[in-house]
Amino acid sequence: MVAFTPEFLADMPYEPAVLFFDQIEALDREKSSVTCRMPTLQPMPFTDHQRVHPVRHPKHINGAVMIQLTGNLGFVHAFHLENLRHTEGWIGYGTHIRKAVYRKLVQPGEPMLCTCTQVKVRRGKSRLFSIYKFEFRHEGDLAFESEQAAMWLKVEGENAVPLTMAS
Repeated sequence: MVAFTPEFLADMPYEPAVLFFDQIEALDREKSSVTCRMPTLQPMPFTDHQRVHPVRHPKHINGAVMIQLTGNLGFVHAFHLENLRHTEGWIGYGTHIRKAVYRKLVQPGEPMLCTCTQVKVRRGKSRLFSIYKFEFRHEGDLAFESEQAAMWLKVEGENAVPLTMAS
């Protein structure tokens, strides 16, 4: 278990309040995989504003939060396993959600263990295209899984804006 470093938190393109993970559980360079722990009792957008009913709509981690977690895990992976730094011009954007399956309502309580594995990568001088497999587990059960793609671009210059993410 490893805490997030100040360098990592400062490099994120989002404020640390929406990282939602509190620590890295595992980094596996050989498998190109990262697992982070996500406490489920913390403040969260959408989840905190649900109109809860104990049977019809129990409080749960919202699907939009789950998708944000995939982007956050992609950034953890890029920072720690690809050595891409936002401060050096690298930025990633999700391009495809090929499959997303919500297998279990995750009710606040026990933390989730969220894994991102890079299953395919194409590297260029200023681009990196990744396909990731995500698995989120809660109380030992598979709660969410997806396969998604992202394009990482090295943007040069202060006012540079990527014009296309097509690979």
